[in-house]
Amino acid sequence: MNKIHIEKNSVQETLIVPLFGRKMCAEKFPELYTDTSAKAFCEKLDYDFSELEKKQDTFFYEFGALEAAMRQLDMMWEIKNYLKKHPNATVVNLGCGLDQTGLTCDNGTCHIVNIDFPDIIKIRNLWMPVHEREENIAADIRNDSWMDQIDGNKGIILFASGVFHYFKTEEVKALVLRLSQHYPTGCLIFDTVGKAGLRLMMSKILKNMEIQDVKGYFCVSDPLKELNWSDTINVSSKGYMLGYYDMKSPSIHPSHRLLARLGDRMMKMSIIKMEF
Repeated sequence: MNKIHIEKNSVQETLIVPLFGRKMCAEKFPELYTDTSAKAFCEKLDYDFSELEKKQDTFFYEFGALEAAMRQLDMMWEIKNYLKKHPNATVVNLGCGLDQTGLTCDNGTCHIVNIDFPDIIKIRNLWMPVHEREENIAADIRNDSWMDQIDGNKGIILFASGVFHYFKTEEVKALVLRLSQHYPTGCLIFDTVGKAGLRLMMSKILKNMEIQDVKGYFCVSDPLKELNWSDTINVSSKGYMLGYYDMKSPSIHPSHRLLARLGDRMMKMSIIKMEF
């Protein structure tokens, strides 16, 4: 079968950087992070990785790979922790891209749902056949129609990894409030950065999407204050890079840990948990 072609400067290309980052992190820091699916899927893509490969041994690109990996590890920690209490719950990957976090957290009894735009789900269906208790739904997550297809009666944890940066703040708020109404005993996990972090981390990607001004796009500096959207939602947060793992590994340079600390404190890189 022919490889999947990914156009330069397309929305699909935004999937490549975190995918390649996870592949690279698994190769460079195997004692910290394992992801065999990222490497396997990179090999199935018709995409020129040469520019990324040129950078992969540089200090800042290594940190970028760590950032992509730590975000996934954080999400996995929260999902697995939730499944300990709700083993038959539904795990929903909002804006799933080419990510297989749901399967990585599979406990043998949960139900896994991946949601993304039709073109992304088409790619997943071609190259990532669904497993038992897994399904893909083609939808814009801002459209409520997909919620009627997912039963949360046995528990539900929804997570959005690197997704809400592309949404306006009012879109995220509206989605969160609708989720809390639809799944009143559910849980939502997502990552955020502060305004400075949004400008720094997302500038190139947003420019490629022809978004010239990040004003109004979702970013959070004080989660407990800024995300106090409903009395029925309990909000908590942890540092994105060091909130769950200390990153004390022989293969991780001390300067990377220092940069991680600055990212959490100055760029306000956080993992947010909302319990409905």
